[in-house]
Amino acid sequence: MNEDDAKVAVVVGVGPGIGGALAERYAREGYRVVVVARSPETVSAHAEAVGGVGMVCDVTDGPQVTAMLERVHAEVGPVHALLWNVGGGTWGDIDAVSVEGLDLAYQTNTRGLFLAAKAVLPQMREHDGGAIIITGATASLRGKPVTTAFAAGKAAQRSLAESLARTLWPQGIHVALLYIDGLVDAPAARERMPELADEGWVSPDGFADAAWFLTQQDRRAWTFQMEIRPAVESW
Repeated sequence: MNEDDAKVAVVVGVGPGIGGALAERYAREGYRVVVVARSPETVSAHAEAVGGVGMVCDVTDGPQVTAMLERVHAEVGPVHALLWNVGGGTWGDIDAVSVEGLDLAYQTNTRGLFLAAKAVLPQMREHDGGAIIITGATASLRGKPVTTAFAAGKAAQRSLAESLARTLWPQGIHVALLYIDGLVDAPAARERMPELADEGWVSPDGFADAAWFLTQQDRRAWTFQMEIRPAVESW
């Protein structure tokens, strides 16, 4: 495939673990990969590793998100796959977390995604569809004292993803959120928990495989899924 004809994948939140695995998988499949993170060093290392393009962006800064994706379109091409691998927040219960911590969790997990979707949708609509794949967390389904802020941000992210999916599937744009229910196998996490057995870790490569499958999923399957869900939800 000519490089100019290759589809573009943007991995927002690249790093050791899931972000790096996503970048590697899509590069291996022939995509032109753009890797995005706050750290210039992280961006440079991962861009070099996959032969892609690196861009620095703080997703809590709305204008930065929009400008970054406009730059991708202008310099690399229209985005076919937006891989939103961003998650974070202040940890602690209601007494420990400030309103600023709550705002940060919302800005990181939900507001940034909203702005990114706004930026790529015109490109996807013009170029026969695409996919928005989101790294979610089971905290979005059940809050705990320590996830007072994080769970709220992830729950808002999940609801946004559901709304986007229902709106965009008829337009050939697949929106999917994959829950992470465990510890992601990354060097820093291994150092913190060396006693955890191998089977206790979430595989970044396995996650990337699932994301890739969803990007390629037959559009007829998307339609079927959306047709049966209202019947289930009406119980």
